Amino acid sequence: MGPATTIKTNHLYNYQTKHNIMTKGQGFGGFGLGKMKELTEAFKKAQQVQEGAKRLQEELEVMEIVGEAGGGLVKVILTGNQEPLRVEISPDVLSEGAEVLSDLVLAATKDAYNKSTATMRERMEELTGGLGLNMPGM
Repeated sequence: MGPATTIKTNHLYNYQTKHNIMTKGQGFGGFGLGKMKELTEAFKKAQQVQEGAKRLQEELEVMEIVGEAGGGLVKVILTGNQEPLRVEISPDVLSEGAEVLSDLVLAATKDAYNKSTATMRERMEELTGGLGLNMPGM
């Protein structure tokens, strides 16, 4: 280091010391080992959530959620991912007419959709619970 560099370095050190800018162990701009540890923990948590989300996706694909209407006379079955699997209609309701049957199918579909949405929300909360993550819309 030449004389100009030494003066600049000493001046910077004196300024930082006088104004308490750099404290022990913080390094450049306060990003020291403590912050690095927090960052590492955040990455670990993100990886855990990603792995859990993959498992959850697989579980939802094979899950069957049943929506019902008319006391179980009409059932709509969706996967946990809200993919329609099948509709079951009791022969007892067929004599009620197309309009009533249509209303029952719609009601069962809404029931299945609401149940699947609630299931996804609950499972995501379980997955992210305790990680301090704020999941918008969930």
